[in-house]
Amino acid sequence: MPTSHNEHIVTSYEDELTALAASISEMGGQVEAAVADATRALLKLDHAAAKQIIAHDKQIDEMHRTIDDMAVSMIARRQPMARDLRAIITSIHVAGDLERVGDMAKTISRRTLQIEGLSLTPKFYNGVKHMSDLILRQLKAALDAYATRDATAAVEVCNADDEIDALYTSLFRELLTYMMEDPRNITQCTHLLFCSKSLERVGDHATNIAEAAFYLDTGRQMSESAGDLHRIQIKE
Repeated sequence: MPTSHNEHIVTSYEDELTALAASISEMGGQVEAAVADATRALLKLDHAAAKQIIAHDKQIDEMHRTIDDMAVSMIARRQPMARDLRAIITSIHVAGDLERVGDMAKTISRRTLQIEGLSLTPKFYNGVKHMSDLILRQLKAALDAYATRDATAAVEVCNADDEIDALYTSLFRELLTYMMEDPRNITQCTHLLFCSKSLERVGDHATNIAEAAFYLDTGRQMSESAGDLHRIQIKE
């Protein structure tokens, strides 16, 4: 039996929504890799790798533009409502956050190029590595919550952001100590301060993505403060 015109339109629309979700997933994978690579280049002071990350950011920017174009086109042509409209609108916001995460990886790489040989304690390097691992876990969890429309998982991502903030504060204080002990460390440590801040900002963008996932699933904004999120009752 031949497919009717209306059935073809619905199938095409579903295909477009699927393609949009797949583009978000692909972009998410790209920025996760960029953050991991940027942190690795920083810890090893690998300038060649840092340059590659900076160059690769153009591809992430292009993916952002493509997702925006897809979303705007779907809104104009399909006039979506309710859940579909939320899916398209949140894709624009999530793509924006992912693009900013890519920018954070690029910023870390640019700072890496400015850092020459610098001998700090293993505690600092372990702290940066631990912070990076936590942030990448958060980013993956946020993207998973978005892909599966899991509001409960989204709340858990936001609740875990405090640990990242605490780690950043610890690294900040340690770097200030190095600068006070030896003024010759000031320039290099300043670059490291900005790198640490960029990592912390990645955590903030992961939280934004989690909030988008919460809205996608529930249709409500996650307006409560981070400290009160554990008291949210998820209602279907």
